[in-house]
Amino acid sequence: MKILSDPSPSLHDFEPSPDRFFDELFLGLSRDPKSIPSKFLYDKTGCELFDQICCLDEYYPTRTEMLILQDNVAEICTLFGPECRLIELGSGSSAKTRVLLDHLYEPAAYVPIDIARDHLLQSTARLARIYPELCMTPVCADFTSPLTLPEPPYAMQRTVAFFPGSTIGNLQPTEAEKFLRRIAILCGAGGGLLIGVDLKKDRLTLERAYNDARGITAAFNLNLLTRINRSFNAEIRSDQFQHYAFYNEEFGRIEMHLVSLVDQTVQLNGTPLVFGQGEHIVTEFSYKYTVREFAELAARSGWTVKRLWTDAARLFSVQYLTVR
Repeated sequence: MKILSDPSPSLHDFEPSPDRFFDELFLGLSRDPKSIPSKFLYDKTGCELFDQICCLDEYYPTRTEMLILQDNVAEICTLFGPECRLIELGSGSSAKTRVLLDHLYEPAAYVPIDIARDHLLQSTARLARIYPELCMTPVCADFTSPLTLPEPPYAMQRTVAFFPGSTIGNLQPTEAEKFLRRIAILCGAGGGLLIGVDLKKDRLTLERAYNDARGITAAFNLNLLTRINRSFNAEIRSDQFQHYAFYNEEFGRIEMHLVSLVDQTVQLNGTPLVFGQGEHIVTEFSYKYTVREFAELAARSGWTVKRLWTDAARLFSVQYLTVR
């Protein structure tokens, strides 16, 4: 690793403004059906709840992806090569990143990107203590929007993006294609992408993962209403909404909703919003793919799948793509 004269990471802060949150929120709640972008689930409390979700017995993606990474990290890091700049999209707690950082040869820099500023600062500070010689440049930003990366302080051989957690599934296929095209441009010629992709499987396994017995996923979903109340004095009663998640086989996706239990009107910065009893707010999609479906999506987006790893039960995949 390159030795730093100043080991403290310097934040590049492009956190979305409250006005942008309000504009996207109001637009989504004015539609039929109502919706809220899933990225807004991740305030400080939402991040903490999601970290708990990742440890649940029912939630297979995190532990399965971690096992795949651990079992294949030597081959993965050989594909990355020496002196790569590693970008992590939606870095969260960066727990999986440590598997890579422990095995990368002379990485040029690590650039974690996350929309949750406090969580990003905490996780980067923790990693900086573990890897004091690694150049880290955290970026607080909405990674689904166009990005400009800070200039690397050292020469590098290539840029590799890391996009774990099957977060690609939160984007509808047309959005996912546009997003992957932007990442191909960001990584440039010779660049790579290590991505977690959840695979299609039986309905029971999928629905259990989003309806845990302890109700943590429900609390995570309902916390979105608490965040709206705090940000905009909306006075939405979360006890008058219910978490609902199911697998929509027609579209190959888990859908996560908040369902109004009563007829009600709430105020959003002085503007009334009416909810009928049983009306849904869509808060998240999580698309699942077959291996072939994702390879076709990657090809349309300017990528080639070079290597694919799965667990023995083929619940989940980790794939290494290169820019075409």
